[in-house]
Amino acid sequence: MDIYKALVSHVLFTLVKTEPEWLHKQTIGSLNWLSKASYYPSTKWLNSLFKQYLCLNDPRVEQTILGMKFPNPLGLAAGFDKDGIAANIWHNFGFGFAELGTVTYHPQPGNPPPRLFRLPLDQAALNRMGFNNAGAVAMAARLTEAKQHLIYPIPPIPIGINLGKSKITSLELAAQDYLESFRLLKDLGDYFVVNVSSPNTPGLRSLQDATMLSQILDMLQQENTARKPIFVKIAPDLEWEAISDIIALVKTYRIAGLIATNTTISREGLKTQIIEKTGKSPQEEAGGISGKPVRDRSTEVIRFIYQQTQGQMPIIGVGGIFTAEDAWEKITAGACLIQTYTGWIYEGPIMVRRILVGLLTKLEENGLTSISQAIGIGQ
Repeated sequence: MDIYKALVSHVLFTLVKTEPEWLHKQTIGSLNWLSKASYYPSTKWLNSLFKQYLCLNDPRVEQTILGMKFPNPLGLAAGFDKDGIAANIWHNFGFGFAELGTVTYHPQPGNPPPRLFRLPLDQAALNRMGFNNAGAVAMAARLTEAKQHLIYPIPPIPIGINLGKSKITSLELAAQDYLESFRLLKDLGDYFVVNVSSPNTPGLRSLQDATMLSQILDMLQQENTARKPIFVKIAPDLEWEAISDIIALVKTYRIAGLIATNTTISREGLKTQIIEKTGKSPQEEAGGISGKPVRDRSTEVIRFIYQQTQGQMPIIGVGGIFTAEDAWEKITAGACLIQTYTGWIYEGPIMVRRILVGLLTKLEENGLTSISQAIGIGQ
């Protein structure tokens, strides 16, 4: 029996109806304690217990992409660990990589609460957090301290850093804003993400326009002397022509790849009628929807990118991954790596191992010996 789903999530989400953002803060606080106290016998034992029950090591799911070694293709999506609190222990939960952020150059509180809502009927979340984070300077200090003083071991998985635009920065100065964050963090991440697709910062999605995005990518690549892989994260709501324009830009500026996709502003097909916290319908509430409702669209976008690039551009697929079937669908559509966030909240920590076991079964059923062989075979 899955104790998390049968007991923990039922109590927290249904019976007690715990406020989502409060619960997230408590979780991050616990992870912070686990990180900083990882050399104590008790926490060392706890971390080893996590590794024993939540991790799966198998060469068939390993890949080396853009010079980075991924022990498995399933990573933690941006949005959960905004300030890099648990950068050193995400591997203990079985993840093959983790993406920190979204971080902005200026620290900011984000949008006023309530700003995070569960939609259990849809296995989804609605958020309008607004890039709440302590800023790039604070993240740089945290990650630098970890490396310099070896408070905890350097994580054995790639760590990405997701960069966003500060709310107080005008759209005209957006490129400089991204550049300042990148300058502070460029030596501390294994890869970087330009987030121009969150619906929760006014005007941000307009930066997906070719002219605006080219300025950002040009500035970053000029600064990127170490040639760190840079990805662009796009919205699921873009038209095919707009995605084609972004693909062209990515090629022009030798950007590593694309992350497909962010949350959606669509409310189509939702079962949830009223959000209890506000008494309003999801259609009346601002914010992006994540989880199951975005699953099929994100897979369509992955398939389109893969076809347009003849499989030559790395794609990280994210949106609605709850099961091995969901993961397999995105990989066979063309994603070389995948990420989860909402699914992990609903399914619990054991989800990662369960998905990886399922992917191994899929490989066997299809006569494949490596996950890399499955990329794009569903075209």
